[in-house]
Amino acid sequence: MHTEEHAVDVQISLSENARIPQYATEYSAGADLFASLEEAVVLEPLSRALIPTGIKIALPPGYEAQVRPRSGLALRHGITCLNAPGTIDSDYRGEIKVLLINLGDGAFTIENGDRIAQLIVAPVMQAHFSVSERLDETSRGAGGFGSTGR
Repeated sequence: MHTEEHAVDVQISLSENARIPQYATEYSAGADLFASLEEAVVLEPLSRALIPTGIKIALPPGYEAQVRPRSGLALRHGITCLNAPGTIDSDYRGEIKVLLINLGDGAFTIENGDRIAQLIVAPVMQAHFSVSERLDETSRGAGGFGSTGR
């Protein structure tokens, strides 16, 4: 799917009923994450649940993975991810789990193998923080929420 020049090697470990993340199209930015469940989970309206994927990954240094909602689940059912995007650091080796919430008006059932979120792998940089008595001036200044207009 992706050309080698735009790919990074990510090692993956799978539990028994887990599925490898999959890109739906050739140019998809996010790979689908699948629920890895022994039994279905019912999310009532305004309830949340931590859904296992059954996968562990090893990212190379200088990369992160982000867990993001699936737009179709949000549109059709009001299902989204809390703490989105969730960041997976390159030194994390635990199972990836997705914190889903039901913002819809009806119960939603998650079955084993359902696509529940998407995983984005991206390069990151760490900052060197230094204390300064004064920051440089900009035209925006300290303007925050809503300060640039509609």
